[in-house]
Amino acid sequence: MVSKRKKKFTSGEGSKFITRRAALRKLQVSLREFRRLCILKGIYPREPRNRKKAQKGDTGIKTLYNLKDIQFLLHEPIVWKLRDIKTSSRKIAKARALKDYEKIHKFNNSYPTLKLDHIVKERYPTFIDALRDLDDCLTLCFLFSTFPSMPHIPRDQSALCQRLTTEFMHYVIEARALRKVFVSIKGYYYQAEIKGQTVTWIVPHHFSFEPQNRAEVDFKLMSIFVEFYTVLLGFVNFRLYHSLNLYYPPKFPGISPNNIEKQLVDEDVFVSERVSALNFNIAKTSIDNVEEEVEIDEFSNEEDPEKLVEAKKEAESIKSLKSLFKGLKIFLNREIPREPLVFMIRCFGGEVSWDKLLFVGATFDENDESITHQIVDRPSMNKQYISRYYVQPQWIFDSINSRELMPVNKYFIGEVLPPHLSPFSNKGYNDIYIPPEEKALYDPSLLEAMHKKDEEANSSSSEDENDVEKTTEQPSLNHEDQGVQEDTKQNKLSVTPGQVYREDPMKKNKDERQEYRLREKMVKNKHRRLYKSMMEGKRERKKEIWLLRKKRRLHEEKVTNEKKEAKKLKKKGVTN
Repeated sequence: MVSKRKKKFTSGEGSKFITRRAALRKLQVSLREFRRLCILKGIYPREPRNRKKAQKGDTGIKTLYNLKDIQFLLHEPIVWKLRDIKTSSRKIAKARALKDYEKIHKFNNSYPTLKLDHIVKERYPTFIDALRDLDDCLTLCFLFSTFPSMPHIPRDQSALCQRLTTEFMHYVIEARALRKVFVSIKGYYYQAEIKGQTVTWIVPHHFSFEPQNRAEVDFKLMSIFVEFYTVLLGFVNFRLYHSLNLYYPPKFPGISPNNIEKQLVDEDVFVSERVSALNFNIAKTSIDNVEEEVEIDEFSNEEDPEKLVEAKKEAESIKSLKSLFKGLKIFLNREIPREPLVFMIRCFGGEVSWDKLLFVGATFDENDESITHQIVDRPSMNKQYISRYYVQPQWIFDSINSRELMPVNKYFIGEVLPPHLSPFSNKGYNDIYIPPEEKALYDPSLLEAMHKKDEEANSSSSEDENDVEKTTEQPSLNHEDQGVQEDTKQNKLSVTPGQVYREDPMKKNKDERQEYRLREKMVKNKHRRLYKSMMEGKRERKKEIWLLRKKRRLHEEKVTNEKKEAKKLKKKGVTN
């Protein structure tokens, strides 16, 4: 019996992939709907091993998707909902053209809406999975919360993002979950530990919105991501609030508006303003304390006892970090960015307030004598109180990252601030430039060495002069005394040390390079291209490290030269 001959590209690589055009024909949707569907379902293009076979002999470059992913989309109920939205929009357009306002009103009331709850449950089967994927969600929601009303973004989306992000910040404050902070030109970097998962996000600076060209940023595409992320963040907030026995949406215990405020705003506006102030505690459903204390099992399977000791130290430092600002009353000047500093201070148990004419939610005035610190970002102040410290905002950031209150004398008004170092650097990664101040942050012995080096540089000139005087004052020995000393040395028993074999460093380097080349030849052909790209990246990183070190060396030389010139000018002024 003659077997049928298989057609080309019906099996193997050719049958696993499908082009985007074929996927649109299979799903019977437009390109815009297909893009929205892929974003919501988490489907992305794939890169085949053999592009020519995957494209059925075509040598061009096409966007390819896995065939199973497209077949998976065929059974998605959102596809039918998108078709209903398309037909409803056509009916509304037709009624508007005929000026039939009754039908327009009828179609608008029955306009279909997308529900993404089942997609969130499908993409994140457990709550821990949702927390692991929370970084991008928070970053994008915080970004959209700063946007004004724009034509290509839904009207209520930025307001929804603002509400959800503020609720999340309230949870971090109540759970004392914040661990690291950093400020840069991009914005404020935060890292929190929630249910054992590390969550990192960025909050942009609150500047006035600058309209951008549509060609540079596709706001509609970003808006689709935000549409899904708002649903996800709503689910996460609900679960997190109930894990701490908090009311959701948040409520306040025993706060009622005054008579004047009742006349100006209604209750919903009053509560929303207090929520956005971040300065009030949230009401709980029960008085029970749900705070979990981490207990480290001493009989664990860890073979290395040093790791156990490190874990205990880390747990103790986190416990002390949670109450870092406890007992401190901090007042913010009007030039200080209010929201990030209020969030950070309250996360670590501090009390904070500001000018009540500036924003809602102030708890005490500037003339309160129990204030311990006042955050100021200006060169001088006319009126100052003796009972408090006037420090710059960097004191808050550096105290949190070092997990102890930094000495305030380095952060006074008008002082040159110490370098603000990022706590997010990877200690185990060697191919990056680490400045000496950052190394000293993790190793205190290096900090002492830097101080000693500065002291030696300052006192080197005086020591050289003293050495010259000592050498001139030493008495010279007579020839007879020298002969007696030589005789006594010869009479003593002495052991001549053996000669140590000295290895030639040039030969050693040559042998190591030769062995390295032999190991490179053992790399398989299918991994050779990957290996070459890895080595190229390593060379680029080494070059970048070299350039940064050179830049740092030139900067230090410039600073030392300026100090020397200043000393010379000072001496000249004293002599004159």
